[in-house]
Amino acid sequence: MSTPETSRFVRLRVELVLEVGDEDAVTGAALRRITDDGDMPDAERVHARRAVTEDAAEALAYLVDPFALVGEVPGVELLQASWSGERIDYDPDSPEWDLDEEDDEGSCDGDDGADRAG
Repeated sequence: MSTPETSRFVRLRVELVLEVGDEDAVTGAALRRITDDGDMPDAERVHARRAVTEDAAEALAYLVDPFALVGEVPGVELLQASWSGERIDYDPDSPEWDLDEEDDEGSCDGDDGADRAG
């Protein structure tokens, strides 16, 4: 009798809702990051500057770096990542925003969905 093999690959889903209190600060930080990125081709840099200037959600997406998030985690290598930013209507009292509801359906470890601030 053989034991079923477990995949070495894990998809980690993270959903964040952020309140942007100073759009100019977010946009400015994104523009600095774009300027400092020596590997970005000039044509992409022009497009990126335009995108972050027009939308603070896009600027925020330029500042979030999943590679930095898991880069120091021992024993793992980030193979692929995708992320984006979008403006949303948010009501913390709405049942639609109960993040624990999704945890209850997909959790295998009995975790109660407690915050994991680092």
